[in-house]
Amino acid sequence: MRTDDFDYPLPDELIAQAPAEPRDSCRLLVLHRENGSVEHRRFTDILEYLEPGDLLVANRTRVMPARLVGRKRGTGGVCETLLLKRREDVDALGGVWECLVNPGKRLRQPGTVIEYRAGGLHAPESAPVVLTGEIVDFVEGSKGGRLVSFSPVGEKDDGSPRTLDEAIHAAGHVPLPPYITQYEGDPEKYQTVYAMSEEHSAAAPTAGLHFTPELIERIREKGVGWATVELEVGIDTFRLVTEDDPTQHVMHTERYHVPQEVVDAVHATKAAGHRVIAVGTTSVRSLESAWEAAAEPSDPPVAARRFEAAAGTGDIVARENATTNLYLMPGSTFHVVDAMITNFHVPRSTLMMLVSAFATRDQIMDAYASAIEERYRFLSFGDAMLIE
Repeated sequence: MRTDDFDYPLPDELIAQAPAEPRDSCRLLVLHRENGSVEHRRFTDILEYLEPGDLLVANRTRVMPARLVGRKRGTGGVCETLLLKRREDVDALGGVWECLVNPGKRLRQPGTVIEYRAGGLHAPESAPVVLTGEIVDFVEGSKGGRLVSFSPVGEKDDGSPRTLDEAIHAAGHVPLPPYITQYEGDPEKYQTVYAMSEEHSAAAPTAGLHFTPELIERIREKGVGWATVELEVGIDTFRLVTEDDPTQHVMHTERYHVPQEVVDAVHATKAAGHRVIAVGTTSVRSLESAWEAAAEPSDPPVAARRFEAAAGTGDIVARENATTNLYLMPGSTFHVVDAMITNFHVPRSTLMMLVSAFATRDQIMDAYASAIEERYRFLSFGDAMLIE
């Protein structure tokens, strides 16, 4: 297996630069793993592939205004900072973040300070500085990451001190993937309609962008369950695998939560002989990361809560504030997920390997070739795929 095995020619004009309107009007490619056949539908047709008793599990994470554009104190040079995750292990108060900074060569020295103004990207020189960031250190083992200590500056209109989160919101913008260069519409379109209020992710769980409140209601009316997990999506999602041997790639770590009610819903769905359908690769990784194999194959079931999987007996268990670097590639076993809804992914990415593990590499490549021939829209704002 080589990384080149997961490459394909993606024409630039097929990279979607704006979301479908309405959300659920996008196209849907259905891949049947049993025989490799594909169907070309619309996303609203997803109802035809769901059966009463099935369970949809979506990632409810919300994207934070993680893109900060400021100026280096002293020189005035423009600097861009992308917040990845808080580092409570460095600062218990949460002021230190792991970030990507640009230009990295000018932001190497610890003690370098960046000032961010209200309005961020398009702020006039007269706008007040609301946030500062000080370079603390390099991120060990990362490719250009920095630890940055952030501090709020000034007061709000009511005279009360500005909190760090308020300062980040005043200066920041929701980051779009680097391949989306032309979108100037509502940034809320890069959030799912069911996203939680708290903001934790640097990128959206884009398979969920296709759902509308009305479609979710119709899904529930059909007797299909709806549950949500949370995985804080990191910007590493967009990084390509650069190693020739994909097994040498170091998978990034993300925080995730699988609540007990989701575990209970999975147990009930499996016990009734129905399917668990993950909405997006982040939901797949959450559910599969929560799987815990039995210590010994001969262990007896516990209160009938364990169920059989291809690799033996085990159970999905609740996870709270857990971390995962689960790397799913051909040869991996899926213990929980029976079908998935996903988008079309970047060539040579870990996500291409994940979907190739769930189906087969040949099935995925054939389906992608068909999608390109049919002029589907690709990547985050693009069309959808059901793999069942």
